Amino acid sequence: MSGATGLPEVARIVDDALDAYADDLAAVEVLESFRGRLREPLRLAVAGIVKAGKSTLLNALIGERIAPTDAGECTKTITWYRYGSTARVDLRLHDGRRISRPVRRADGRLVLDMGGYAAEDVAWIDVAWPSESLRSTVLIDTPGIASLTVENSARSTDFFIPKDTPTAADAIIYLLRHVHAEDLKFLEAFRDTAAGASQTVNAVAALSRADEIGSGRIDSLLSAAKIADRYRRDGELRALALDVVPVAGLLAEGGRTLRESEFIALRHIAGMERAARDKLLLSVDRFIRANDDTALSVDVRRGLLHRFGLFGVRLAAALIRGGVSSSSELSDRLVQQSGLLEVQRFVEDQFRGRAFALKARGILHSVERLVRERPRTNTAALLGSIERLTAQSHDLRELSLLAELRTAPPSLDASALAEAERIVGSSGLSATTRLGLRDDSSAEEQRGRVGDLLTHWRSIAESPLTDRHTADLCRGVIRSVEGAASELTGPDAASSKLGSDGVGVAPTDVVLTRGPA
Repeated sequence: MSGATGLPEVARIVDDALDAYADDLAAVEVLESFRGRLREPLRLAVAGIVKAGKSTLLNALIGERIAPTDAGECTKTITWYRYGSTARVDLRLHDGRRISRPVRRADGRLVLDMGGYAAEDVAWIDVAWPSESLRSTVLIDTPGIASLTVENSARSTDFFIPKDTPTAADAIIYLLRHVHAEDLKFLEAFRDTAAGASQTVNAVAALSRADEIGSGRIDSLLSAAKIADRYRRDGELRALALDVVPVAGLLAEGGRTLRESEFIALRHIAGMERAARDKLLLSVDRFIRANDDTALSVDVRRGLLHRFGLFGVRLAAALIRGGVSSSSELSDRLVQQSGLLEVQRFVEDQFRGRAFALKARGILHSVERLVRERPRTNTAALLGSIERLTAQSHDLRELSLLAELRTAPPSLDASALAEAERIVGSSGLSATTRLGLRDDSSAEEQRGRVGDLLTHWRSIAESPLTDRHTADLCRGVIRSVEGAASELTGPDAASSKLGSDGVGVAPTDVVLTRGPA
C-alpha cells in the first residue's frame, strides 16, 4: 500500500471515529483536525536553542524576509507560514478567536504587528503568503528551546511534546551550534512523542551559523563540514537525527534575497585595491569604521554586515573577483555555498517523500489511543482497521525500521548495516538510490542488483545462526528491495522477477515510498 492508496484508508478510519464519537465535542475537535491535516502539505517545524538562527533559516527556505529575527513579541510566539493566494496575518488567541492584523513591510521585511497582544495571549500566529516554496510545505517557526524566559521555552516544549495529543509537526529541522545536553534531551523527547510506539526518527540536525565556526574565515564552511561529519557519526545524535548538515543561515537568507544595490556595493568592495580591501575586511570593527579608502558610507557597510555577516561579505567579494558578474549569479553562488541546497534536498528526499507516512503514523496512533482510553460499543472494528492498515503498510514500517537500525542495530558488519540503511531510505527514497545504482542504470543492471540483494538478505534472514531481532530487520529490508523493484518495473514485473538463485520474488503488498503530491 502506497501513500496514494493509503490516504483514503486513513481518512475512512478518521471518519468512522467521528461517527463513533459524534457526541464528544473534544474528540470531534481533535478528529476534525486530523481530517484537515491529511489534506495539508508536509508540516515542517524549525526548532533549536535561543539565537541558533531559526528565523533566518526559515526566511532562506521561503525565499523572502518575512519571519522576524529581532527579539520582539513575535519571536516569542509560534508562527505558522502557509501558502495563500494573497498575504494574510491572523492572531489565533487561546480562547479561539481569530484577530486579523494588517500586512505591512518595512525595508523589505514583513512586519508582524501583534496589535497590543502579548505573547502569552496568542496561541499562534497564522501567516498566509504567496510564495511557491510554501505550496508543498507548511513551515513553523518556534521560540528558542532553553530560553532564559521559562514561558518562551514552555511554548516550544508544549508544541513539540504535547501531553495528550500528537505533535503538530510532521518533522523538524533542529538547529544546533554545538551538541549540548539540552539538544539531546529535546530530540529524544520529540522522537518518543512524535513516533509513539514506532520510535521513528523524523528530525534532521542543522549545524547552524556554520560561517562562524572558523571565525568568519573564507574556509569556515569546510571546518563546519568536518564537525558535522563527526556529529553525524556520534552515537547519541545518530539515533535522534537522520543527518547533520552544516548551513550558514545568514548567507543563505542574504543570497536568496539579494538586492541589486547590495550587489553594486559588494562589487565596489571586490574592486578595491587589495591592501585596502584586506584592511577593510580584517574585522567587524574595521569594516564599519570611518574609512577614506572606500566610497561606501558607514550606514551602507553596516547594512551589508547585518544582511550577510563579515563572512558573507568576504565570500561575495571573492566570488566577484573570481568572475561573478551579475546579482542573479552572485545570489545563486551564495546560496550554493551556504548549505541551504543540502537542507532542501534532504527535506525533499526524506520528509516530503514520506509525508503521508509521517502524517498517518501519528494520526493512527492517536485514534487507537482514543479508542482504548474511551471505548464505545461500536469501536472494536476501528482497532481492527488500524491494526490491519499498519500491518499492510510498509511505508509506516520503514520509518521505525530506520530508527531500529540506528538505536538497536542488528548483528551485522558495518558494510551490511550501511547497505540496510540505504535500502530503507537513509540516503534518499528513489529506487535507484535504495539499490545503490546510477539513475541511468540499464534494466539488466537493475534486475541483476535486485536479484543479488534479495539473495543476500534472504540468506541472512533464513540462516539458523541469525538471531530473531536481526532476522526481523532483514525481512523489512527485503520488503524495501521488493518495493524498489516494483517502482522501477511495475508490480507485475516485480512479482515475477527471479533472483540470482533462481527463486522468484514472491508477490507482496509492495509499497512505493512516495506519498501524495
